[in-house]
Amino acid sequence: MQKNPPRYVRNMQGYGANAPDPQWPGGAKVAVQFVLNYEEGGENCVLHGDAASEAFLSDIAGAAMWPGQRHWNMESIYEYGARAGFWRLHRLFTGANIPVTIYGVATALARSPEQVAAMQDAGWEIASHGLKWVEHKDMPEADERAAIAEAIRLHTEVTGERPYGWYTGRCSENTVRLVAEEGGFDYISDTYDDDLPYWIEVGARDQLIIPYTLEANDMRFATAPGYITGEQFFTYLKDAFDVLYAEGSEATPKMMNIGLHCRLIGRPGKLAGLKKFIDYIQGFDGVWTPKRIDIARHWAKTHPHARTPRPSQMTREEFVGTFGSIYEHSPWIAERAFDLELGPAHDSAIGIHSALFRMFRSASEAEKLGVLTAHPDLAGKLAAAKRLTAESTAEQASAGLDALTDDERTTFERLNSDYTEKFGFPFIIAVKDNTKDSILAAFKTRLNHARDTEFSRACAQVERIAWHRLVDLFNTMEHPE
Repeated sequence: MQKNPPRYVRNMQGYGANAPDPQWPGGAKVAVQFVLNYEEGGENCVLHGDAASEAFLSDIAGAAMWPGQRHWNMESIYEYGARAGFWRLHRLFTGANIPVTIYGVATALARSPEQVAAMQDAGWEIASHGLKWVEHKDMPEADERAAIAEAIRLHTEVTGERPYGWYTGRCSENTVRLVAEEGGFDYISDTYDDDLPYWIEVGARDQLIIPYTLEANDMRFATAPGYITGEQFFTYLKDAFDVLYAEGSEATPKMMNIGLHCRLIGRPGKLAGLKKFIDYIQGFDGVWTPKRIDIARHWAKTHPHARTPRPSQMTREEFVGTFGSIYEHSPWIAERAFDLELGPAHDSAIGIHSALFRMFRSASEAEKLGVLTAHPDLAGKLAAAKRLTAESTAEQASAGLDALTDDERTTFERLNSDYTEKFGFPFIIAVKDNTKDSILAAFKTRLNHARDTEFSRACAQVERIAWHRLVDLFNTMEHPE
């Protein structure tokens, strides 16, 4: 049985150089979105049935888990977040009239009814932060799926509504897929890979991803390198905002995520930097401060997902059938390209172009010569007999080579004959880059080249022709109507 070719699942391409305009409401230049992680009461603790105490994201330097023991100091730091930090942040955001998205650990929410009521009274979104604030990387898939289901059940019980946003944080390689498969989330945020939302396809599910951040995040008060003072936090947030605001003014608006934790930024000295930042951005026009669910619903309406063929997911037959004619009468190039390590970066014209030209470039000289000789003479006998491929017919017509005068046709025939006799392959040029006059000028110039020089030039033109064909093909694939 033939093995499946290698496929690279990571997406290094994203939007590339042409990110979409998010069209934020009111023509905003940047969307600044505040997340408040509510984890207090959901962290590792033997009282919660866990094997050890928590050791992550606190002001205890060098904290380590204590197997089988309560860590009184760690517990009290988390308790500060619920008892004092949350309310300080609640006053700050309600006073500034900025809505917040809560990443709520379900068990933490269940242990904090007053805080949940305050979140709801303020009109904040309560997204899910999982069942417990614990590590998931070694969790069996079935256990994680069950934990997701229980998080939704408990969240619904506590808040009266199921969550529509999800962020695990300490996730596994399965998390995003499992949450998408659940089918009820408007967005998932367990990625940090873009400044804008984007769609992924998980089976039949089109899932919106709203990336999060670990850098514009108060967690850096508890990690190294990190912030020491509120002023440092303010400076970083201000610099990020200024860059994004300028980009939104000059090019494409983006999204700024800010991650907060009750037990960290809720301390007075740290909060001062956040307050200063809120005051700063409120001095600008064109700043949208939504909840994440607002972003999700806006994006789904403004940029709904449309599925298009993905070359990296095609069968061999589909792939060769689609791209086998890109290099003139040379389907072997597509056959070899199919066996490369293709992935999302190849699901575009430039990606397939790269895969195909790699196989052409790595071919033997005899194989390359075969590709060159497969090309027809420009305005030659095959054209006159209407026996060109559809691609070659359209290309020659684009430069007017299908409407030559008798004198022009005689000139082309003579130049074709002289060129082929000297080099052993036909004259090849990307006619879409040229006019009839520039093609004739190139003919005369290139006839004076040495064969090695002209062989390289002809190969480069073959690749250029392939590029134009791929652009046309992908336009058709992406816009079939």
